[in-house]
Amino acid sequence: MPATERPSERRSAIRTAVVWDALRPVLDAGPLDVLDIGGGTGGSAVAIAERGHRVTVVDPSPDALASLGRRARERGVEVAAVQGDLSTTPDVLGADGADLVLCHGVLEVVDDPAAALATLRTVLREGGALSLLVAQRHAAVLARAMAGHFVAAREALEPGAPLDRAGRRFTHDELDDLVAAAGFADRQVHAVRVFADLVPGALLDAEPGATTALLELERSVASRPEYLPLATQLHLLAR
Repeated sequence: MPATERPSERRSAIRTAVVWDALRPVLDAGPLDVLDIGGGTGGSAVAIAERGHRVTVVDPSPDALASLGRRARERGVEVAAVQGDLSTTPDVLGADGADLVLCHGVLEVVDDPAAALATLRTVLREGGALSLLVAQRHAAVLARAMAGHFVAAREALEPGAPLDRAGRRFTHDELDDLVAAAGFADRQVHAVRVFADLVPGALLDAEPGATTALLELERSVASRPEYLPLATQLHLLAR
């Protein structure tokens, strides 16, 4: 990573590298119609548009979409912005209108995850890909216990229990069952942020090469099932 990157940028790159690694083969297949649900200020959408894809972001926040527009103009790309939520996505591109759907950090806050996945299935073309990024429950339980919030940690053990305003968390088995029931196949799951949230930022700043080494460590365990319960997030890619 460039030496001019700020510590927050280096940490962000570590947290997202596994997701981009998984998406790269899909994005390399050629120009795609990409739908980013809850894409907000366009952190993912603009980067994908820079690779030559046609990207539409659906988000309920007009402020976030305004920031997306500014980011896209600064980077010299076009990204369509639509105010709405997951339930309105069939009206945006129509049935079978997308080759790739990104649903990152959204499934946690919808009323009915199963219905949400069924909606996304109608938007995807045959052979299209779904990229899901969700919060993982076991890591959230551990984080609350380590912070001394023992009652909250115990409550979080129950399946489907909301922990806070961020919404529900999922285990790997729960997420895989939901996606399979919605008719998706070829499911690949990746552990995201296994170590990145535990390592003090001061260590990354003080130790030469620590950022690169941590990034490679995250990549090394991303596909190892024994590390899924330790990950802050789960990334699932399915067809």
